[in-house]
Amino acid sequence: MSFELTEEQAMIQTMVRDFAREVLLPTAAERDRTKEFPAENLKKMAGLGLLGMMVPPEYNGAGVDTASYVLALQEIAYACAATAVVMSVQNSVVCETINRFGTEEQKEAYLKPLAAGEFIGAFALTEPHAGSDPVSQSTSAVRDGDHYIVNGNKRFITSGKNANVVIITVKTDKAKRHKGISALLVEKGTQGFSVGKIEEKMGLCASDTTDLIFENCRIPAKNLLGQEGDGFKIAMTALDGGRIGIASQSIGVAQAALDAACSYAKEREQFGRSISKFQGLRWMLADMATELEAARQLTFFAAERKDKGKKYTMEASMAKLFASEMVNRVTAKALQIHGGYGYTKDYPVERFYRDARVFTIYEGTSEIQRVVIANQLLQDRYVSSLR
Repeated sequence: MSFELTEEQAMIQTMVRDFAREVLLPTAAERDRTKEFPAENLKKMAGLGLLGMMVPPEYNGAGVDTASYVLALQEIAYACAATAVVMSVQNSVVCETINRFGTEEQKEAYLKPLAAGEFIGAFALTEPHAGSDPVSQSTSAVRDGDHYIVNGNKRFITSGKNANVVIITVKTDKAKRHKGISALLVEKGTQGFSVGKIEEKMGLCASDTTDLIFENCRIPAKNLLGQEGDGFKIAMTALDGGRIGIASQSIGVAQAALDAACSYAKEREQFGRSISKFQGLRWMLADMATELEAARQLTFFAAERKDKGKKYTMEASMAKLFASEMVNRVTAKALQIHGGYGYTKDYPVERFYRDARVFTIYEGTSEIQRVVIANQLLQDRYVSSLR
């Protein structure tokens, strides 16, 4: 299935492409080296409406559709994957969650500054002993008058150090398992809330990934998202949108790797001719381009279903699964085409290869995506959605 862009979508894509390649791309390798959080660039992105793309205009958002967001995120990831992951969490997981489940007071206090880029947001679900199995989390919240007292640790939290507000999942009733999980909004600077270990990562080095520590942290009860017991539903809904974001990041990085491989193949000569003339290499490029386009179509299909208000859990998992696996294959082949040079930091494919590796892991591993897809497939009402 092919998706033809509307005039507005094409304009957004062009605008973001120009910005990403003029502002982000020239310094992406340096940020990878220094691990500097792209704060100034994020402010510029906020000025373009990129940090609250699907948020309604009344809350400072751009109010665009998911397809436009997918296009924009692909362009940011093409230039700098570390910046793209911050944008993805901000839009897909944080802003959308508050917009969908937040009270009017919460939207005024948090959604408006998030969409305007005044706040950076984070989402804290994973714990040291609870990743793919959120029911096993142990962070607890005990009601005490007009507050919840929270204790526990969260791990692998994107933007954890730089976030002004974090959505955290907590156990409010351990006996109810997933129905005993709730979600709270926590502001930076709240007493008892601190940033722990900052991870040394293989890739996405300019995006911080941290532990968050809660020690008798008193959070106002008005910061409860939804109702008590809604936390699991909120998290799963957030991840559906987040998986479209990961697929989009994967497409952006894969496109950058493919372009780099094509460019190098045309310039590099061996045995008296350009290596782009060798059939074996040409077939590699053809396979890379085909897989990339398949991922793009799956991602647009998931975005289209979301925009139409249809169930898109399975489609988002399919897009995330295929695109994240695809980008690992494509970046590996791009590096191979570069030969020994691909293994050095003189060429960007080395960074693409490292950045891509986590895409099959975060916001649901490839194995978890297969579980989600199979579960959805085996429910009769989803069979027709494949036709």
